[in-house]
Amino acid sequence: MKPSAQLITGSPFMARVAPFVIFLVLTACQGQFGEASRYWFYFAKTIVGIWLILVMRPVVTEMKWAISWESVVVGVGVFALWVGLDGLYPSIVELLDKIGIDDGEAESRPWNPHVQFGDNAALAWLFIFTRFFAVTLVVPPFEDVFYGSFVYRWIVRPEFDSVRLNQFHPKAFFLTSAIFGLVHLEWLPGILCGMAYQWLVIGKNRLGDAMTAHAITNFLLAVWVVWKGAWHFW
Repeated sequence: MKPSAQLITGSPFMARVAPFVIFLVLTACQGQFGEASRYWFYFAKTIVGIWLILVMRPVVTEMKWAISWESVVVGVGVFALWVGLDGLYPSIVELLDKIGIDDGEAESRPWNPHVQFGDNAALAWLFIFTRFFAVTLVVPPFEDVFYGSFVYRWIVRPEFDSVRLNQFHPKAFFLTSAIFGLVHLEWLPGILCGMAYQWLVIGKNRLGDAMTAHAITNFLLAVWVVWKGAWHFW
């Protein structure tokens, strides 16, 4: 195994945290080198994300896809919440503006490659299809391993890998869901989403159903964004 892969898989902690941090750093680079970099860095982090998942798989044993009727219901239900609540609550950007904190102009602009590269341009569709793929198959494993498996159990006990996935701990449940929600611009459905996914993890005693629900939600939301032109969700 290459040294870079060994660094990531060197411990249960690193295997769950390091890939998420790398993904986060690449996300932070989007838009920092010109508007076009928002899209090129997204493309790059998708490729890197695929590699990281392949490296993680042998050691993060809970990162296995699973499907159930509950995962389908939760996935569709969270999508309905995400769209249905839109406009009924202030976004994170609006809340920050009210208290005088500027979170950056780029973050307030929708992620719309048609604006950057032209309507129906080949590059625009390349980045749209990349995002479809990433939000459906790359983002769920990263976020669910980090929040649903690591953060939830670490709040219970620093020796997180000794905590079973099906153990319900109120503090960890609500705190993890709050953190998950607050890192999204749509914080209210994000918190409800975090609760729904964690409920699946606890109820099924595995991570796979939450990953599937997450993938369904993200895919349906991506369809909605492109179909309705609701680019503000991205």
